Amino acid sequence: MKKLVALLAIALIWGCKEDKPKEPTIAETMKTYTIEQMMDNEAIGGGSFSPDNSKLLISSNRSGIYNMYTVPMMGGEMTPVTESDSSSVFGIAYFPKDERMLFRMDGNGDEIYHIYLRDTDGSHKDLTPFEGKRASFSGWTKDKNSFLYSSNKRDERYSDLYEMDLESLNSKLVYQNNDGYFIGGLSDDKKYLSLIKPINTNDSDLFLYDMETRSLTKINENQSANRPADYSPDGKSLYYTSDDGSEFAQLMKYDIVNKTNEKVMEKNWDIWGTYFTENDKYQVTYINEDAKNVIEVKDVASGENIDLPSFDGMDITNVGFSRDEKLMRFYAGGSHTPSNLYVYDLETKKQTKLTDVLNDEIQAQDLVNAEVIRYKSFDGLEIPAIYYKPHQASAETKVPALVWVHGGPGGQSRQNFSSLIQYMVNHGYAVLAVNNRGSSGYGKTFFQMDDLNHGDKDLKDCVEGKNWLAQQPEIDAEKIGIIGGSYGGYMTMAALTYTPEEFDVGVNLFGVTNWIRTLRSIPPWWEAQKDALYKELGDPNSADSVRLRAISPLFHTDKVTKPLIVLQGSKDPRVLQVESDEIVAGVKKNGVPVEYVLFEDEGHGFVKKENQIKAYSEVLKFLDVYLKGDKGTPIEDGEGEKEVES
Repeated sequence: MKKLVALLAIALIWGCKEDKPKEPTIAETMKTYTIEQMMDNEAIGGGSFSPDNSKLLISSNRSGIYNMYTVPMMGGEMTPVTESDSSSVFGIAYFPKDERMLFRMDGNGDEIYHIYLRDTDGSHKDLTPFEGKRASFSGWTKDKNSFLYSSNKRDERYSDLYEMDLESLNSKLVYQNNDGYFIGGLSDDKKYLSLIKPINTNDSDLFLYDMETRSLTKINENQSANRPADYSPDGKSLYYTSDDGSEFAQLMKYDIVNKTNEKVMEKNWDIWGTYFTENDKYQVTYINEDAKNVIEVKDVASGENIDLPSFDGMDITNVGFSRDEKLMRFYAGGSHTPSNLYVYDLETKKQTKLTDVLNDEIQAQDLVNAEVIRYKSFDGLEIPAIYYKPHQASAETKVPALVWVHGGPGGQSRQNFSSLIQYMVNHGYAVLAVNNRGSSGYGKTFFQMDDLNHGDKDLKDCVEGKNWLAQQPEIDAEKIGIIGGSYGGYMTMAALTYTPEEFDVGVNLFGVTNWIRTLRSIPPWWEAQKDALYKELGDPNSADSVRLRAISPLFHTDKVTKPLIVLQGSKDPRVLQVESDEIVAGVKKNGVPVEYVLFEDEGHGFVKKENQIKAYSEVLKFLDVYLKGDKGTPIEDGEGEKEVES
């Protein structure tokens, strides 16, 4: 009888377990979002403290393009400061002693930036009104009575250094750059100026220029990548990064008097730079660790790193300090969430969230957290990549996929939030953002592996990325495309041209298709790095032009057999509109489905929300027809180009 009771009890327990409702999975509860909803995630940047620490000056695209706003330090509504409806406005900083502001603006993406003053009465003034010439803010002087900026107004090829008085707003020339250097930083006592001379796209010589004697001292001993960072608090040393004798950039210190170098910090990743806060209380160092920022803030007096706020599943990506060094503003986010702005009281340890940039209509759990993976390429080289797997993807529910290629050459796909990637993933496309050989962040040997070899081994790395995707149980191996912008757009066209059977579709975002023309038409202000570019890519005015023609997809469009969509900004100074015009016309002759989206008011990348919505909705429509194959009415072979112009 006892056994029977026990068995009945067990049966009852198991029955209850079986009757218990199963928790729904994210795939079962997730929503599918429109491009309007996804692009309504707000993007913010900057964060200059007002002189009284009552608010921060930031830039936000909530109006549809970037404008300046202020946000109270204790939290609250953002107040618009500018209301541009054409060119984006990016805040630089509050003035040190009053609430005047500096901001920069170009002409709808032409990259000819000017520095503007926003006065306390709301009026604006162009402080660098030199037509067709660029200007870039270089920092405040130690006495806070002036600021430094670089400009190519004297010689469009090279940038000189100027100083502008904050009261009179008059400028004076500080350093005339006749020899094609990149301008580094001026020491607080204005005695020394760091200068960089590019050798190739990795290596550069670092010099220290004595402003009094006009003498130049080379700091690095061997050919390597060298970048100035900041001067020591006592002004006797220059901190800089260098990969001399190492795969990765280390933090170095140069003793100005004794002319000696000392290694200060070494990591197994690139140290991007370091700086001291206003009164030298803290030293902030950035490390590029496996495609994301790692930040160390050291208390200079104790030599110990302070504890930074921690977040579950998010990383601090950027920090800045108030002038009295009592407050720190920082951004925290990840691949699955756009970064929010916080302020942290360094004395009380209290942190305040100032923004909430995720669209209220989007459920955070519906977004996908990327995973860093590695795969072997054709020659055994390990290739790092960032994988976005849709929630709805499984062995039973296979999804199409895209290989994403970053810009550059020499760029890096990073663990940052991308509304476009999340939009595609939300709609059932897996994305593998590859960091093919030639990408930065993985050592100088890896970085230089594609020199004079573009469209060959770097392309094979992308093909192997496709093969890795095809092996994943959740991926439909018959539906894998390639997408990228700039250099990534070139790789898209190279894939469709030189490996025409590997990828099923191509998405070309303002990609290079004629290297000879691109290298001959680089903007004049790139003169200082022109030779370095030629060493990596080839000199279009030499015998290299034969190879450059061979690797330029424009001259081989007859090989393209897979559907293509091209997106381009007509103001783009890097990849001219004619590049996209001609590749579309060339592929159209094959009777291959081609779509073309052209924006008259964009440059190298799309920054206006209206245009982003148009561009990315067209991308998804294209993918749904030609990759997923389950929506819309495809263009029939021979029907040719569908052009969408904004």
